[in-house]
Amino acid sequence: MKHVFTCVMPIRWGDMDAMGHVNNTVYFRYLEQARIEWFESIGRNGRDGNGHGPVLINAHMTFLKQLRYPGDIECRVYAGQLGRSSFETKIEIRRTDLPDVVWAEGGAKVVWCDYAVEKSVPVPDAIRRLIEG
Repeated sequence: MKHVFTCVMPIRWGDMDAMGHVNNTVYFRYLEQARIEWFESIGRNGRDGNGHGPVLINAHMTFLKQLRYPGDIECRVYAGQLGRSSFETKIEIRRTDLPDVVWAEGGAKVVWCDYAVEKSVPVPDAIRRLIEG
């Protein structure tokens, strides 16, 4: 897997649940936000002029330590395992005040899709070069 992007975001008070730590569902929102910011950074947010763009076909998460408010997290995005129309992503969540500790890690398989016909299409060459390079 190749490191392709890093972003920082706050842990919000509302991210916590009654147990006093960030709710497990919120971690998936962190991953979503990191993927969206990465796609935006390479000019691939949403569908392109041909009506093609990314969709997720699965997502997973491993919770290693409990995150709590307040603080900021850093999400390190990696991409790899490139296929004709898909690639895997992995994202590590770290606190910015303890950057050597991975608090959670997860990922998703991204498939490039023609939204109108709901069929996969080849990963764009620019993204392929970024992942392979």
